[in-house]
Amino acid sequence: MPRLATLRFAGLALAVGVVFAAPAFAAPPPPPAGASAANLPKWEQLSQAQREQLIAPMRDRWNNAPEERERMLEHARRWQQMSPDERQDARRGMKRWEHLNPEERGQMRALYGKMRGLDDNARRALMEKWRTMTPDQRRAWAQANPAPPKPEGGRPPRD
Repeated sequence: MPRLATLRFAGLALAVGVVFAAPAFAAPPPPPAGASAANLPKWEQLSQAQREQLIAPMRDRWNNAPEERERMLEHARRWQQMSPDERQDARRGMKRWEHLNPEERGQMRALYGKMRGLDDNARRALMEKWRTMTPDQRRAWAQANPAPPKPEGGRPPRD
């Protein structure tokens, strides 16, 4: 997946969660130089123009990709159901993904594809084995266990 598409996906997932999450989880606009996030107002205290500025990118994505709307709503629903710790883990995962090179992303897709079919014990064992592998061993493992092919729509089905 090209880097721009991956960044869009990560940004979209976060944006959908922010837009549809409870107002307490919505992010205010970037702070002016010298201002701290603690000094910025809550969602309810933002002006209509500030709210519009935050929501406009999401509205554009929604309007320009009607085939993605169901997936976007599902992401928002899942985001709302996450605990604050789970949300933080998701954000960390998105940041890690952004910093992977294409080969590493392919390896992660292969690892994830393999792990989806495993029970908890086998999944833990595979993760432990993965952590001990050298980069060359990981490359060889990913070649021997390729990621499942993408479906016609380009997105894997959700469980």
